[in-house]
Amino acid sequence: MKSCGVSLATAAAAAAAAAFGDEEKKMAAGKASGESEETSPSLTAEEREALGGLDSRLFGFVRFHEDGVRTKALLGKAVRCYESLILKAEGKVESDFFCQLGHFNLLLEDYSKALSAYQRYYSLQSDYWKNAAFLYGLGLVYFHYNAFQWAIKAFQEVLYVDPSFCRAKEIHLRLGLMFKVNTDYESSLKHFQLALIDCNPCTLSSAEIQFHIAHLYETQRKYHSAKEAYEQLLQTENLSSQVKATVLQQLGWMHHTVDLLGDKATKESYAIQYLQKSLEADPNSGQSWYFLGRCYSSIGKVQDAFISYRQSIDKSEASADTWCSIGVLYQQQNQPMDALQAYICAVQLDHGHAAAWMDLGTLYESCNQPQDAIKCYLNATRSKSCSNTSALAARIKYLQAQLCNLPQGSLQNKTKLLPSIEEAWSLPIPAELTSRQGAMNTAQQACKPHHPNTEPVLGLSQTPISQQPLPLHMIPSSQVDDLSSPAKRKRTSSPTKSTSDNWSGGHGMSHPPIQQQAHSWCLTPQKLQHLEQLRANRNNLNPAQKLMLEQLESQFVLMQQHQMRQTGIAQVRPPGIPNGPTADSSLPTNSVCGQQPQLALTRMPSVSQPGVRCPGQPLANGPFSTGHVPCSTSRTLGSTDTILIGNNHVTGSGSNGNVPYLQRNALTLPHNRTNLTSSAEEPWKNQLSNSTQDFFQCLNKCTADLFPFLFLRNLGKNGLSNSSILLDKCPPPRPPSSPYPPLPKDKLNPPTPSIYLENKRDAFFPPLHQFCTNPNNPVTVIRGLAGALKLDLGLFSTKTLVEANNEHVVEVRTQLLQPADENWDPTGTKKIWHCESNRSHTTIAKYAQYQASSFQESLREENEKRSHHKDHSDSESTSSDNSGRRRKGPFKTIKFGTNIDLSDDKKWKLQLHELTKLPAFVRVVSAGNLLSHVGHTILGMNTVQLYMKVPGSRTPGHQENNNFCSVNINIGPGDCEWFVVPEGYWGVLNDFCEKNNLNFLMGSWWPNLEDLYEANVPVYRFIQRPGDLVWINAGTVHWVQAIGWCNNIAWNVGPLTACQYKLAVERYEWNKLQSVKSIVPMVHLSWNMARNIKVSDPKLFEMIKYCLLRTLKQCQTLREALIAAGKEIIWHGRAKEEPAHYCSICEVEVFDLLFVTNESNSRKTYIVHCQDCARKTSGNLENFVVLEQYKMEDLMQVYDQFTLAPPLPSASS
Repeated sequence: MKSCGVSLATAAAAAAAAAFGDEEKKMAAGKASGESEETSPSLTAEEREALGGLDSRLFGFVRFHEDGVRTKALLGKAVRCYESLILKAEGKVESDFFCQLGHFNLLLEDYSKALSAYQRYYSLQSDYWKNAAFLYGLGLVYFHYNAFQWAIKAFQEVLYVDPSFCRAKEIHLRLGLMFKVNTDYESSLKHFQLALIDCNPCTLSSAEIQFHIAHLYETQRKYHSAKEAYEQLLQTENLSSQVKATVLQQLGWMHHTVDLLGDKATKESYAIQYLQKSLEADPNSGQSWYFLGRCYSSIGKVQDAFISYRQSIDKSEASADTWCSIGVLYQQQNQPMDALQAYICAVQLDHGHAAAWMDLGTLYESCNQPQDAIKCYLNATRSKSCSNTSALAARIKYLQAQLCNLPQGSLQNKTKLLPSIEEAWSLPIPAELTSRQGAMNTAQQACKPHHPNTEPVLGLSQTPISQQPLPLHMIPSSQVDDLSSPAKRKRTSSPTKSTSDNWSGGHGMSHPPIQQQAHSWCLTPQKLQHLEQLRANRNNLNPAQKLMLEQLESQFVLMQQHQMRQTGIAQVRPPGIPNGPTADSSLPTNSVCGQQPQLALTRMPSVSQPGVRCPGQPLANGPFSTGHVPCSTSRTLGSTDTILIGNNHVTGSGSNGNVPYLQRNALTLPHNRTNLTSSAEEPWKNQLSNSTQDFFQCLNKCTADLFPFLFLRNLGKNGLSNSSILLDKCPPPRPPSSPYPPLPKDKLNPPTPSIYLENKRDAFFPPLHQFCTNPNNPVTVIRGLAGALKLDLGLFSTKTLVEANNEHVVEVRTQLLQPADENWDPTGTKKIWHCESNRSHTTIAKYAQYQASSFQESLREENEKRSHHKDHSDSESTSSDNSGRRRKGPFKTIKFGTNIDLSDDKKWKLQLHELTKLPAFVRVVSAGNLLSHVGHTILGMNTVQLYMKVPGSRTPGHQENNNFCSVNINIGPGDCEWFVVPEGYWGVLNDFCEKNNLNFLMGSWWPNLEDLYEANVPVYRFIQRPGDLVWINAGTVHWVQAIGWCNNIAWNVGPLTACQYKLAVERYEWNKLQSVKSIVPMVHLSWNMARNIKVSDPKLFEMIKYCLLRTLKQCQTLREALIAAGKEIIWHGRAKEEPAHYCSICEVEVFDLLFVTNESNSRKTYIVHCQDCARKTSGNLENFVVLEQYKMEDLMQVYDQFTLAPPLPSASS
C-alpha cells in the first residue's frame, strides 16, 4: 500500500497548475486588447496535468535520461513559464506558484533558485507548515548546502506534521548522517534503524544502510561491534561488489590501525588479506591501494608499498597523502632528493597539508638547511589542520636562534644537499602527476549534472546500481577528527601519524629499522637524563636552566614525532568511496567530477568555494529562525569532507544569476553569498512572521488545541492528518526566544527565593505551597525542613543504606573533577559545554567503600598540603596547585553514584515511611500530584531515587522529564551547589547546546556561566545544606555539583495547575518532534485525570477536555479506517497497573489501539507498534494484529462525565 497518494501537496500542485491556466488566459486577454509583448512560453493542459504530480517527493527518484529527457524538458519549460508569468504579474500570484517553482528547481538541481522560491512561498503562506512536501524540499536544499541544523529542523517538522510521509525513509537516512556529523551518535543510530525497518522505496539499499550503522559503531570506537556488523554484512546474499569491496576495505584498515583486534603480526596479516580481497572485488579502488601501501610500509616491505602507492595514483586522482607517504618512504631509504620531490607534490596538491610541510621541514633540517626548514615549519603552523603549533613554534624559535649565532656568510658558502624551497617549488612535477592532473581537468570540464536511473540510488550516478561504488559515508569520531578536509586533517607528523591515532590507542605499527640520517635535534641518552632531572625540579630552576629545559623539551617533541613517523603509527581512516576521498585521505577538492560515478553519499567541494554557496540565513523571517543556528556544524565541513546524498552534487557553476521571483527587498540568498556565516547576529534572528506564532504562544490563545497525538489518516491515503485541531491553527513546537526586553547585567545574579522553617506548623502553612508553585519563582529553597519536621535523615545515610541493602544496584557516572563552577576539556586547555560522564554499575556496599576511601584520601592530601606550607612559601604552593591544575590537567576522575532506586517498599519501608511526614504538596504520593494518577510506576518520578556523592560529583544541565516539578533533599553531611535558570530561557540554552554539537534533551552538558552572562541569561546560584529541601518549579533548567561528601534523595511532583499541565504537554510535543520518548504518557495520564480528579480550574479543565476530545476522535477515525480496510480489531483490555504503551520503533505513546506483530501476539510478548511504524514495516498490516484496550462507549462516558467542578474553598495542605 503506497503512501504517496493524494495529499495536500498534490492538491496544491493541481491548484497551482489550474491557477496557472487561469493566469495565462488573463495574460492572453491583455495581449488581445492591444498589449504588444514578446511571446512567452505556455503550457498545454496535458503538460499542466503532468506537472501536477511533480514535487519534492520525487527528488532522487525521477529519471532524467533515456525516456526521462522529456520530464526534464517539461520541468525546464515549466520554470520558464512560471517565471515569465510571475514577472508579468509583478510577483502578485498565488503562493502555491512559488512552492511548485521551488519543487521544479529542486528536481532540476538548481538549489539557489529552489531556495528563493521556497522563501517566497513561506513569506506568502501563513500555514506553510501544513505542506509536508514544502518542508521536505526545503530540508533537501539546506542539506545540499550543509546547513545541517536548519535541515534537521525542516526534516523533523515533516515527520511531526506527517509521520507517514512517503519519504520518511529518506529523511531518517539524512538525519542519521547529520547527527553522526554532529557527534550525536545515539540519535544517529536511532534514525538509521528507523530507515532500516521502513519497507518503502529508498535511494539506498538495506545493505548500504546496514553499512552506515556498522561504520557508526566504528566512529564511536566500538570496534568489536563494528567488526561484527561488517562481517555479518559480508554474509548477505547478493551483496553488490562495491558494497563488498568497501566493507572489506574497512575491515582491512581497522585491523591495521586498531590494537584491540589482536597482536601486531596477526592484525597486519588480516589487514593485508582484507585489502587484497577488497581489490579483487574492485581493482580500481585507489583508496584500497593506498591503504595496502600503508600496511606494507608498516611491516617494512618498501618495494610493495611503492608499488601500491603507484597503483593508487594510477587508479584514482592524485592524492597529497599518497605523495606524502611516498616521501616518507624515500626519506627512510636515505633518498633525500626523491623525498623532496614527493613532498613538493603533496604540498602543491594541498597547500595546507601540515604533515607534508612538517616532513619537508624535517628533511631540510636533516640536510642542515635551517632556513628552508623554518619556512616549511611556518607553512605548517599556518595550516588549520596543524595540531602542534606550540611545539613547532618552539622549534622555529630554536632554529632562528641558531641562525643568529652562526658566523656571517657561513650558510652561503656551504654546499646545499637539496635545492631551496623556492627552487624545489619550480622543479618539474613528475610526468605521472601532470598527466593525472590533466585528465582530472578534462573530466571537470566535461562534468555535467547527473540524474539517477530507475534504480533507487543516491549519488552522482547514471551507472546501474550493481556497477557503482559504495557511497562515501565516513564521518570521523568527535574526539578525533575535526571534519576538515582529508588533506588538511590534524596530523602531528607524516601520514603515518594523524589525529586519528586515538582510534588505535596511540600505538602504532612500526617499520623495521632503516638506516637514517642523524638529525641535529636527536637527543642522546645523556641529554634525555638531563631533561628528566630538569623536569623533576621544574619549580626550582633558574632562568638559564628554564631556557635549557624549554630547548630540550622542544627537541624531544620533534624527536618523538620523527620516531613515530619511522614506526609508521597509523590512523584509522573512515573508508571512502573506491577511487574517491575519505575523511582523512588527501584528495583534491575537485575530485567529485573526476572519479567514477558514486553511489549513495558523495563528497562535494566546500561551501566556501566558488560555485558552491550556502545560504547565510534560512528563509526570510524563515521557519527556523529562533535563536542561533549555525549554517553548518561547528565542526566545519572541509573541501572534500562534506557528506551528501541524493542528487546533491555540484554542477560546477550553479545558477548564480538574478532570480526573477525574488522579492526586491528579500534577504541575501545563497547565490549572492560566497561563504557560510556562523555569527550570532544573523539579520533574520527573531524576525518571526506574524502568521507563524510559535506553539507556546498559540496555546495561550487556544488552550483547546493542545497536541496532535497520532496524526491519523485513512489507510491508503497520504497527506496531513485532518483529525488534529492543532494543525489548523498552530505550527509545530519550537523553543521560545529569549525573553524581551533583556535583563540588565546587574539583574543576572538574582537572589534565590528561600523560606526558613522553624516548626511543623510553618511546613504545613498553605501559602508555602502557593509560593513554591508560583511560576514567578523558578526555584525555592526550604531551609530547616528536616529539623522542623523532625525527619530522621540518618535513615538515608551511607551507613544505614549499607546495613539495609548492601548489594543494591548503583548506577555510577565516572566524571572529571573540575575546578569550581567551570568545565574544561580533558587537557585543561579550553572551557567546553560537553560534560564527560561515562556510565557503569556497582553496589551500595562498593560505592560506600569508595566514598569512605575518597574521604580518607582527601584528609591525607590536606595533611600533606599543610606540611607543604611549612616548607615552602604560599606563592609556590599556590602556583603549583591551583592555577596549574585549572589550566593544564589531566583532571582527576571521580565516581558519582546516581539513580539508586528506592521504590521497593519492602526493602526501604522505614525510609519511605519517614517521607510521609512531609507536607502533602511535596510528598511522593498525594491526590494533588498528577504523577500519582499515572496508574503505574515511573522510576525516579513517582518513586524516590537516591544519589551518593563525593566532592565534584555533577548532575549536568537539564529540565525534568516532561517539565514536571522536582523535590530534592540533601541528607548531608556535605553541601551541594545549585545553578538554576528560569523556564523561559530554555530556548537560549537549547541554542547553546546546538552551537556546541550537544543534544539539549539527551546530552550531557555543563553551561559556561560566561556564555550565559553574555546572553543575558539570569542564573540563580545557591548552597543546599543538609536538611534543606530544593523545590524546582515546572520547566526550570538546573545543574548541580557536590561540594562535600553527601547523599541526596529526589523525586518528581506534578501540581494540579494549568501551568504544570501546559508545560508538560508542550514538552510532550517537543519530544515527539525531536524523536525523544516522553517518560510521562500524557494521553494516558489525561484520561486517568478525567476519571479520578474533579477539576475546578477552567483553564486546566479546558486543556484536559480537548485532549480527550481529540484522542477520542482519533481513536474513532482509526477504528473506522481499519474496519473499512477489512482489518479485524481484537479486544484485549487492560490489566490493573498496566503501564502505558509506547511504539517499540519510534517510542511515541500508543493509546487504545495497539499494533502488535503476529509473532509477539502468539507468544504473548506484545511488541507494540504505532500505526505509522506498523505500516512502514508491513504496508498492508498483514504481519500485525490490532488489539483494543478500551471500548469506545467507555471512553465516551468518561468524556461526558468529565465536567468543570465548582471552586473549592481554600484549605490547608
